[in-house]
Amino acid sequence: MSRRVTLRRVGLLVLGVNLVLVLAKGAVWFSTGSLAVQSEAVNSAADTAYSLVIVAGLYLTTQPPDFEHPHGHERIEPFVSLFVAAGIFLAGGVVLWEAGNALLTGNIAVTQAPAAVGVLVFSAATKYGLYRYCLRAGRDRNSPALVATAKDNRNDILTAAAALVGVAGAMAGYPVADPLAAVVVAVGIIYTGIEVVQDNVTYLVGGAPPEDLRREILRRALDHPKVEGAHDVIAHYVGPEIDVSLHIEVEGDLTLFEAHDIESAVIRSIEDLPEVDDAFVHVDPKELGEWKDDAEVERLADLE
Repeated sequence: MSRRVTLRRVGLLVLGVNLVLVLAKGAVWFSTGSLAVQSEAVNSAADTAYSLVIVAGLYLTTQPPDFEHPHGHERIEPFVSLFVAAGIFLAGGVVLWEAGNALLTGNIAVTQAPAAVGVLVFSAATKYGLYRYCLRAGRDRNSPALVATAKDNRNDILTAAAALVGVAGAMAGYPVADPLAAVVVAVGIIYTGIEVVQDNVTYLVGGAPPEDLRREILRRALDHPKVEGAHDVIAHYVGPEIDVSLHIEVEGDLTLFEAHDIESAVIRSIEDLPEVDDAFVHVDPKELGEWKDDAEVERLADLE
């Protein structure tokens, strides 16, 4: 299945599940008055809203390259993820306001109903399934938007559990447990938003990829039998993909055709990494003395 089909299918699935959950939680909230269930309903409403953004964003990011975007549209994905974060922060703020207001005013009304327990258990189980599915698809397809969605679903499991504790406490005769659980849910929601922002800032500011990937890039360059060394190795994110540039040193008596073949082979090897979009290789004759000490290259080479 292509990346385009996978991302769109996952986005539509997440949208459908969140819509079902917001309707179920909303119905239980109206019938019970539970703030914990209300907070979960607001959380699912925010999930549904940003799921629409994700579906639209993933549609754009999976469009094929064109004249104006020769590298494709994948670089839109970090911006989609920031929309996800904005929706998460909004939901967390609303829930925190409602719960704080109830605690300060003492206006706590909880109806005892097993339906509240049932909908929260169902939500936790469903969100666990979505978390595993989205995380696997996001990692397999190198999609920061789906990884962000997976993290939101993971934290939704914890917030549903907190809400469940609050409902159970209220049913056991401790009404204050309900708004306290809503506060815990709100904190969990906001924390998810912070995680999503932290992950995607790296993509937007052109941060370096993980060390193991940088080491693998260097290894692939040095694995060519006619490459004597490498320096000025730079790898950085451009959207969710990585651009690589480096210098390699070869014997100076090679023909231009031979040097070109070495360069092409190194480029192909590096671009075979699924995370890498483009690799740019400069060939240096080692006799020119352009070699320079590169502490980062030496450190990564020593780790192999």
